[in-house]
Amino acid sequence: MPELPEVETTRRALERRLPGARFARVVQRRSDLRFPLPARLASRLRGRRLEGVRRRAKYLLFDLDDGMTMVMHFGMSGRLVFDGSPLGAHEHLTFDFEDGTVLRFNDPRRFGMVDLVATADLERHRWFAHLGLEPLGTEFDGAALMSLLAGRSLALKLAIMDQRLVVGVGNIYASESLHRARLSPRRSAGWLKPAQATRLVDAIKAVLGEAIDGGGSSLRDYVQASGELGNFQRCFRVYERAGEPCACGRSVVRRIVQGGRATYFCPACQR
Repeated sequence: MPELPEVETTRRALERRLPGARFARVVQRRSDLRFPLPARLASRLRGRRLEGVRRRAKYLLFDLDDGMTMVMHFGMSGRLVFDGSPLGAHEHLTFDFEDGTVLRFNDPRRFGMVDLVATADLERHRWFAHLGLEPLGTEFDGAALMSLLAGRSLALKLAIMDQRLVVGVGNIYASESLHRARLSPRRSAGWLKPAQATRLVDAIKAVLGEAIDGGGSSLRDYVQASGELGNFQRCFRVYERAGEPCACGRSVVRRIVQGGRATYFCPACQR
């Protein structure tokens, strides 16, 4: 599923091309995705000017000139692609802009979502009220992570993937960050020491930043808004590398299952 780097990569591509653009037409080919689409979505967007594109967690926020925000989540397989040829049966929404730009929303599994929310109500809305800290924000540091994890017996990997604590650190990037921080995904989150918490925060920020610079990770469905594949999968140190030697030279990468998701780690260098 697209994680924070993939969503942020898409946001940056949209931000370069779309602010100030005006919706000329919206073609809606079904009434729902994971949830029903907003009533009269096409007519409510027609003629509206897009003032900016933001991200909160794994949500894209399209701020409109009428005080509304179009909220979009990619779910398991959603993606946005500029221009080009129609994407076939799974192109559920097509956004045409007055300057000729076309933006296509493709979602084969239909776990994505689109909603319209009053911009002033976003932080209180059901999609956002429960969300934790942004991992790339200045407020996310070692002390903040220590405070979030205090007293928690949950496994460390599951804790940093908990969207109520820290948003957007999905399965791939949790494994990669813990490896860089030399911390076991199985250790109890509440026992993290200050130096370890700082090391983990630094690793999370570095991994996410490098993944964004690399255009995200393309494993199955994800492509960038340009239609190109992401490149960060070429930099994985542990993810989907079970049985291969770890860079530490003392062990091989192991795969376990935590919370129903695959975890990859090195038992020698991650303690």
